[in-house]
Amino acid sequence: MALTEDYIKELRKRASQSKVYRKYQLVGLEISQLLEDEEHKSLYIKLAKQNDADRLLAIAKDISQKKNVKNKGAYFMKVCQAVKIRQKQQLQNKAKL
Repeated sequence: MALTEDYIKELRKRASQSKVYRKYQLVGLEISQLLEDEEHKSLYIKLAKQNDADRLLAIAKDISQKKNVKNKGAYFMKVCQAVKIRQKQQLQNKAKL
């Protein structure tokens, strides 16, 4: 009887653990941990899937080291948006040449 209960407890423990199958999933989880924003981890996974995951991770590492930022998740999104706008402008400038 105790063996069955232990097995059920082990299954519940495994079900609650995170399963990572792709690199972008790992990067998204790392970003959420760096920014201390675990509740939005699915957002960071999505961003890592759609964008350059290594660049996002570098931005998150830089932000995580800043002590004066209160909401690191919001600041990260603002920086990512600024980077995206800057890249779009650079592409438009290249197209004009």
